[in-house]
Order: sequence, then C-alpha cells, then structure tokens
Amino acid sequence: MKHPVTPDGRYFVVRGRLWRMADPRLGETERSLLTRQLMSARRAVRAAKAAGDPEAEVAAHRAVDQAKRALGERGPVWWTDGSPDLNRHMAKNTPYAAWYAEPSQSCR
Repeated sequence: MKHPVTPDGRYFVVRGRLWRMADPRLGETERSLLTRQLMSARRAVRAAKAAGDPEAEVAAHRAVDQAKRALGERGPVWWTDGSPDLNRHMAKNTPYAAWYAEPSQSCR
C-alpha cells in the first residue's frame, strides 16, 4: 500500500488522517467482490452528480455506504479489544501520534 498503515493494521493514513482498513477476516474473493461493488457505487455517485439526478445520487451514496460497511470500513469496528474507532481523526491527535511522527512514515 502506498499509504502508511498503523502498526496494528487498523488504519492507513492519508494527509495525516486515519482511515479504517477493511476487515482482515474477509477472504480475498469476498474483499475483491465488495471492492468492485464499492468502485461501481462511487462511479454511480459521479454519474448522478454529472447528470444532476439527486435521487440517483442518494441511491448511489447508499450503495457506497453499504459496500464500506460490508468491508468493515464503516459501522461497528471489526476488532474486539474495546479500542475506540479513530476513523477520520488526525493521526497527530491520537495514540498513533508518536508512530506517525517517526521519519519512516515520510510517504505522507
């Protein structure tokens, strides 16, 4: 992956912000199918916006959300140790701050 991944594998970082990774318990086939569904839904969002079709856009956003939830990127967390969900938090304001400040994370 071109973005740094937290040591526990829960998040990747883009421009300093944490984004939840897909559930590692998903099999490769299932993850691949869900990723294709997600990309299709994102293309549908773009097409609906370009067409000025608000109903289609709402439906497409709903499909994006469903795919992301199925992947484990939204909704209940997939880990079981009780750690909070830090999705979309700035890494520097989380327990990952020291890790993120390391020079090895320079591909930001």
